[in-house]
Amino acid sequence: MIRFRDTTVVYPGDVRALDQVSLAISPGELVVVVGLSGAGKSTLIRTINGLVRPTSGRVEVDGREVGTATKRELRAIRADIGMIFQNFNLVKRTSVLNNVLMGRLHQVPGWRTVLGLYPADDVEAAMRSLERVEIVEKAYVRASNLSGGQQQRVGIARALAQEPKVILADEPVASLDPPTSHVVMRDLQRINRDLGITTIVNLHFLDLARAYGDRIIGLRDGRVVFDGPGSAADEQVFEDIYGRSLTADDVLEAKAEL
Repeated sequence: MIRFRDTTVVYPGDVRALDQVSLAISPGELVVVVGLSGAGKSTLIRTINGLVRPTSGRVEVDGREVGTATKRELRAIRADIGMIFQNFNLVKRTSVLNNVLMGRLHQVPGWRTVLGLYPADDVEAAMRSLERVEIVEKAYVRASNLSGGQQQRVGIARALAQEPKVILADEPVASLDPPTSHVVMRDLQRINRDLGITTIVNLHFLDLARAYGDRIIGLRDGRVVFDGPGSAADEQVFEDIYGRSLTADDVLEAKAEL
C-alpha cells in the first residue's frame, strides 16, 4: 500500500509542486499519472522513494513513513522500489548485462560489485529480467550501441532485477517514437499483470494513458483533479486536467503525424 496523507511539497521560491494530496494506491495496481509539465507528476512519484521529502503531510509505503525515514530506513524502502527514468540512466560504456546487474547492488557485497564478481544467482536474475523485456540477446552488447527503445527496456530490466514490490516510471516514453512507446508500455503492463508489481507511470499523452491506465490520476497545479478508471477518462476529463483545450501535442499518434 502506498498512501499520501495531505502531502504538500514546496520548492524554494514558494513553488508548490504538490498541494495537500491525499490518495491510496493498492498493491498490484497499474496507475498512470497525467498532467501538464509542472503539474507535479515527477514530484509525486519521487516522494514515494524519498528523492523528494514532503514539506508537510505524510507519504507511507507498506506502513513505513518515507519523509521522516533515517538513511538506513530509506535504503530499506528503496530496496523495494524500482525506478525507470526518462533518459534511461544507463552506463553507456559497459554491457547491457552489467547495467541490469546494477539492480542487484542492494543485495550484493560492495567488494563483489567493484570487482564485477556477481554471484551466479544474481546473473541468472538479471538474465531473467532481460528475457521479460525480450532483449536477452543483447546481454553482452555495449549499452551505447542500443536504440532508445532498447535502452529503455534495459532500464525496465534493471528495475525488475531488483525484485521490487513497486516500479516507478517517470515519463518513460517521452523521447521515444509511437511504436516504441507502445512496446515499452506493453512491457510495463505485462510485468504488472504477470508479477503483480505495483506500477506507477507518469505520462503526458492521453491516448497512452487511456490505453494502459487501469486507473488514472490527474494532477493540475499540484492538486488531484481526477482519480478514476481509464475507461472514464474521456476528452472532457483530460481538458479539465490540463486546464485547456487539447492539442495534437497531447496525443501521441497525432503528434507523430505532424
